[in-house]
Amino acid sequence: MKKRKFTPLAVIAISFLGIIVLGVFLFKLPISTQAPGSLSWVDSIFISTSAVCVTGLSTIADLSSTLSVFGKIVLALLIQIGGIGIVTIAIYVLIVLGIKIGVTERYVIKEALNQHSLSGVINLVKSIIITTLIIETFGMIINFIVFIQEFEFWKALGISAFHSISSFNNAGFDILGPESIQLYSSNILLNINTMLLIVVGGIGFIVIRDILAKRRWANLSLYSKIVLKTTLFLIISGALIIKFFEWNNATWLQAIFQSITTRTAGFSTIDINLFSYSTLIVIMIFMFIGASPNSTGGGIKTTTLYIMFRSIKSFLSGKPVIISNRKIGIESRIKAFTLAILAFTSTLTVFIILSKIEANNVVEMPFIKLLFETFSAFGTVGLSMGITPNLMPASKVLLSALMFLGRLGPITIFGLMNKNWGHPQTSSIEYATERIIIG
Repeated sequence: MKKRKFTPLAVIAISFLGIIVLGVFLFKLPISTQAPGSLSWVDSIFISTSAVCVTGLSTIADLSSTLSVFGKIVLALLIQIGGIGIVTIAIYVLIVLGIKIGVTERYVIKEALNQHSLSGVINLVKSIIITTLIIETFGMIINFIVFIQEFEFWKALGISAFHSISSFNNAGFDILGPESIQLYSSNILLNINTMLLIVVGGIGFIVIRDILAKRRWANLSLYSKIVLKTTLFLIISGALIIKFFEWNNATWLQAIFQSITTRTAGFSTIDINLFSYSTLIVIMIFMFIGASPNSTGGGIKTTTLYIMFRSIKSFLSGKPVIISNRKIGIESRIKAFTLAILAFTSTLTVFIILSKIEANNVVEMPFIKLLFETFSAFGTVGLSMGITPNLMPASKVLLSALMFLGRLGPITIFGLMNKNWGHPQTSSIEYATERIIIG
């Protein structure tokens, strides 16, 4: 009998799922909570999924007073593993142990990190781990300067480390209490540190490595330039829109912070429920866009948005897609539109099902709040209007599945059903071209 091999996409999906399952059982342990007993199965599944998928949504209103020190450590580790990726961590452990990395393992890394070739993937894994630890350590030190003024040493250290991990991995979890970091909305040092950690984690490891190696804008790769330009545009435009729409509700610092955290991190220095419908819709659009490829964030990604925009501009002008004297191939353009359509369709489908499940709960679960929660789940953002703890068990499980889809990406999930993934079929037969009337 021929031994069946798992495809690289299957290995990636199974690895994430395995860590989620492990997290569920760890959260079910009585030592994970402060009060006697343990979390329910639904809550354990949801929080474990939210942590591994670096989302930040929670079915528990106050994790700080619910989880024990052990539970908080488990939560932080799941966030770290989910942000970096279990495949990346596993390969790094093998490297440290001196075990030879074969072609099969390298191909899995290539798919996990969305690389075009096997060349340099091992060095990339090393740089990802080392860079992550260095950045999070610096972030923790700055956080400590803030939190040591209010908490005793060990608690301040724990909160500082947790917040640094959660920020860099764009998770949005915090252990500060029900009001989260809203209490620190005017603390410039904590705000700037958190924003920097989110942005650095959100642009992706490839861009970070490129910046450290090249150090000059002219020398950066086209990919890095697209990511940085799109990220800067989204941050500035988001801040201006939020400030304009919420002139009396948000300061400039809050508007900038919300613009940065909205696309994937999930922290908030202002009560989301105070925002107008127009602001909430804009936030949902930004959550859908998300961070950049090979980053700790979710969404359809900044490069997808950029390629779609340039493709539409190209079609309207009748010119090819040329960026910095480089022509963008049709494969990349089709992939961008396919990803966006699959993502939107999946999110909309989940929202429709949620609306049906919560049909008898319309007072507590109005249309806009359900829609907001759904987009937050797909974008692995974690921003919430406070309805997650009150959702029906079936709704919580459904949102968990959407978070999983958002973290791995629709193309990865749907690609599991494609037996020819990575090996497209070719045919010697040439078919006549047919032009279909559109529009």
